[in-house]
Amino acid sequence: MKRYTFIIALLISCTAYAQNTINNYKYVLVPEKFGFTREDNQYGLNTLAKSLLEEKGFTVYFDNAEVPKELAGNRCNALNADVAQKKGLFVTNLTLILKDCQGNIIFKSKEGKSREKEFATAYNLALQDAFTSLKDVPYAYNGTVTAAPQATTPVAVAPAPAATIQASTPAPAPAAVAEVKEAAGTLYAQATPNGFQLIDLTPKKVLTLFKTSVQDYFIADNDTTHGIVLKKSGDWYFEYYKENKLVSEKLLIKF
Repeated sequence: MKRYTFIIALLISCTAYAQNTINNYKYVLVPEKFGFTREDNQYGLNTLAKSLLEEKGFTVYFDNAEVPKELAGNRCNALNADVAQKKGLFVTNLTLILKDCQGNIIFKSKEGKSREKEFATAYNLALQDAFTSLKDVPYAYNGTVTAAPQATTPVAVAPAPAATIQASTPAPAPAAVAEVKEAAGTLYAQATPNGFQLIDLTPKKVLTLFKTSVQDYFIADNDTTHGIVLKKSGDWYFEYYKENKLVSEKLLIKF
């Protein structure tokens, strides 16, 4: 009898664990600043994390952006992304962590590593290495709607049916751009070991681009600002944060 009781308890435990997976979540919230960085989107890490999570199939928002009603009314319908750093000698170590609204770890990646000396390159390569763990995990949202934590006083409001919630879900929206700048002139790309450098007609180096594992997506640095350069609708843009606002600067690049 004890043996059967143990087996039943074990099955219940395994079932509960199996139900608590990334497949239960459609949304992921990414902070604009990780705990180990000094400024918003430093080295383009936060936009890189957002892009890689979207590539996996999640609908991703920055945690201070406007979100759909079903998420605004219940943040437990989203996972919270975080990146942890482990300090090492001559090695950059980063780990991706996905938590539920109560702080439980739903997914933890391997320790992504990079031995690059240049900070922006090292952090980005380490984060991409950490994300390879997530690529190996199958993901398909199963339609689960997570209940919000119960309030101390019962509220006499009937929950909306799941079908209604799904029907009212708006299309995913990117972070709002606070400022758009037109292209100042044509920039010419010169190949480097890790990407390209963009020069103007002076000739003067305007921007350094570092390759990533995502097509048409570069880590960008102009010595004063860190961001990303990406292609949208056939045009190139340099995006970065300035005074906590997203700036999108159009570029004319000849490769």
